[in-house]
Amino acid sequence: MSGRLLRLVCTAAVAAGTVLAPLPAAAVPEPPAPGGRSVSELLTDLQRLYQQAEEATETYNATAEKLKEQRAQVRRLDGQLARARLSLHDSRGAAGRLARQQYQNSTDISPYVRLLLARDPQHALDQGHVIGQLARERAETVGRLTGSEKKADGLARKARAALDRQLTLSVRQKKDRDAVRKKLDDVEELLASLTEEQRGAVAELERTDVEAAQEDLVTSGALGDIDSDSDGVSDGEGSGSGSGEPTRAADRAVRYAVQQLGKPYEWGAEGPEAYDCSGLTSEAWGHAGRPIPRTSQEQWARLPRIALRELRPGDLVVYFPKATHVAIYLGGGQVVQAPRTGEKVKVSPLASHPILGAVRPDKGQGQGQDRDAR
Repeated sequence: MSGRLLRLVCTAAVAAGTVLAPLPAAAVPEPPAPGGRSVSELLTDLQRLYQQAEEATETYNATAEKLKEQRAQVRRLDGQLARARLSLHDSRGAAGRLARQQYQNSTDISPYVRLLLARDPQHALDQGHVIGQLARERAETVGRLTGSEKKADGLARKARAALDRQLTLSVRQKKDRDAVRKKLDDVEELLASLTEEQRGAVAELERTDVEAAQEDLVTSGALGDIDSDSDGVSDGEGSGSGSGEPTRAADRAVRYAVQQLGKPYEWGAEGPEAYDCSGLTSEAWGHAGRPIPRTSQEQWARLPRIALRELRPGDLVVYFPKATHVAIYLGGGQVVQAPRTGEKVKVSPLASHPILGAVRPDKGQGQGQDRDAR
């Protein structure tokens, strides 16, 4: 990560009230907890509820995306059906005109008899050619009518099926939304049962846990030779995991994410006033001109995966076994994330949550080539 971009991040983080470096470690008090639970047990319960709420949120987001696609398909099929019905109307009109002409020109005399009785056989033959041409045109008209009817019937069936799927998804979306609200109510209920002292103790324990997890990650060598101080922020141009210069698209994605610092988390939100975790990452890369899937689970499933030691700014870090949380890598062992309900978009240590892996939306695009294009 370049020093210029790192300074931009630090400035934006300070302006948003985000603290990059952890506070000095302090002893974690153990005030009495509801039901006799310890502070660590309360933290475990809260983290479980937050994770369940985020999992429900990503399920809701996935259903919302499917519903959006289904609505687009319904509109597309409705347009095709309208055009097919118009074509069918025209074909029926042409067939009707031919039927009337055939009735008006009908005769019981065979064309062969007319040829034998004709005073001018050549003229009769010419007439026969014209009649044959008309017969072929009639056959084509009838064929078009039959084809139009089949096409209209097929499109009508597809449109009805698409509408049924849309209604099914709408019902599922409501259930998903209710599930999210239930999980968030559970979080609020637990938080409301705690005193201010207990909430402070839980927050302090979570902070020290993250600090320890970050230290373990850095010292494990999983990130390569990262040059960091105690807070994990790169001191210079970046080295090790932070040394890979981002592509132009990745740089834009990171800058967009940094500009959102301080905005609130809101489940299902895609900006610009609020975001959930995958709403932030998908919008950041969409702003960079590279659309990616909307949900963290789809981002993990469909984007190219990379090793943690290959991380460079703009890559996405995916968390938890079910890929229910995602953040955008900033460099120097830090990420930008929309954490959870009640918090704001902020800069956090890479190890803020259990890491599942990382993906690179623009994998395969050469850095050198991209720099030359700047």
